[in-house]
Amino acid sequence: MLRPLNDKILVKPGKPEEVTRGGILLPDTVRKKPREGEVVAVGPGRIQDNGRRVAPEVRVGDLVIYSEYGGTEVTVGKEEYVILDESSILAVKHVSSTARMKSAS
Repeated sequence: MLRPLNDKILVKPGKPEEVTRGGILLPDTVRKKPREGEVVAVGPGRIQDNGRRVAPEVRVGDLVIYSEYGGTEVTVGKEEYVILDESSILAVKHVSSTARMKSAS
């Protein structure tokens, strides 16, 4: 597994939509890159000019939305990940505890 440095965040992207809401199967060439995923690992935070470390606002397990062209795509084994600067994360999606329990099953 990778261990991010400083303010870097390791995210496992969600799967791109394969079928539209109307049931049309999308070929690979028109599928949009996912812009959300689950935080897998978090660096210790960035260091300010005064030497103090600022802890990241996201935590492992958070579902995040990130900028479309932010980050670096990496593959470890057969798994694909995106390494992002914390500033490339636009929002954290809050999921109810019931939905988390269902997705864990």
